[in-house]
Amino acid sequence: MKVMHLKDIWKIYQMGKIEVNALRGVSLEVNDGDFAIIIGPSGSGKSTLLHILGCLDRPTKGNVFVEDKEVSKMTDSQLAKIRNQKIGFVFQKFNLLGSMSALENVELPMIYAGKHLKERKKKAKELLELVGLGDRLNHKPNELSGGQQQRVAIARALANDPSFLLADEPTGNLDSKSGEEILEIFHTLHKMGKTLVIVTHDPEMVYEGNKTIKLFDGQIEKAEVRDFGNIKRNI
Repeated sequence: MKVMHLKDIWKIYQMGKIEVNALRGVSLEVNDGDFAIIIGPSGSGKSTLLHILGCLDRPTKGNVFVEDKEVSKMTDSQLAKIRNQKIGFVFQKFNLLGSMSALENVELPMIYAGKHLKERKKKAKELLELVGLGDRLNHKPNELSGGQQQRVAIARALANDPSFLLADEPTGNLDSKSGEEILEIFHTLHKMGKTLVIVTHDPEMVYEGNKTIKLFDGQIEKAEVRDFGNIKRNI
């Protein structure tokens, strides 16, 4: 099943009298159970694609589908609902609320989704235990290391059982050991059946997933599917 489908996506920015084509006819699919890596250098269109994948922005032309729903022409409130229910976000800078504990940060998406107190506290505790922070439930972000904060962010991203996780440079602010631990969590989640999309500029990330999409100058330069290290076919 397709959890995300982009069809002939263009994103054009008007810079005075000049048009800048940030994305030029990008088409891609993310299927249920994929571990997709989207990679490209600065200026390749990664950030623009990330915003469209995350329903944070609309394309100038083309169609965006999340599962079987076209989202490219939805209202802001409809897009907010899609983001809350269908997409789990993991950011490079964690984006945790400093005044809240780890447990409260993970609860937050469930509050917006209208879940009851008892249900969301139980789920938040289970998710923090899943990422190895069962003993840090009441710690605030400034009491946690960078790697621990990213674990909280991953738990928060899973709170509403999204269709897929979208991670923006998730190891970019971490030391190498913490980065490896975060990648190990992603692999564990993938083995559990979670669908993952990681956007990065790091060439070492290419072989982490089963699908790699390389961007250059707003277009897909190359796309490959592999059995974790063994390329199967071009797509």
